[in-house]
Amino acid sequence: QVQLVESGGGLVQAGGSLRLSCAASGRTISIYEMGWFRQAPGKEREFVAAIGWNVGNIRYADIVKDRFTISRDNAKNTVYLQMNSLKPEDTAVYYCALRANIWNSFENGYWGQGTQVTVSS
Repeated sequence: QVQLVESGGGLVQAGGSLRLSCAASGRTISIYEMGWFRQAPGKEREFVAAIGWNVGNIRYADIVKDRFTISRDNAKNTVYLQMNSLKPEDTAVYYCALRANIWNSFENGYWGQGTQVTVSS
């Protein structure tokens, strides 16, 4: 079984930065892509960013692409999300997710427990 553990959330003022980390562990880990999603109170979960594990191809949601940067450390099975110029509307629980192969979606993959990010105005 694969486990994902997020860290790095917290409280920050608008305009500030945070860096989230997500480490994957398990007996046998196959990673096709890792990504970040978020869910604000009363809203549906939304895609934030994703990175391919072998090729490193990256995609972002339009609302974050000029402020957030996703990166990976293959040796550590860890994905990061550097969040700059944070806005109050970025406040949400941020979830890390893993796709084991191209045939599975994130929804069918593995998920972390989430980490709270709160941006004060």
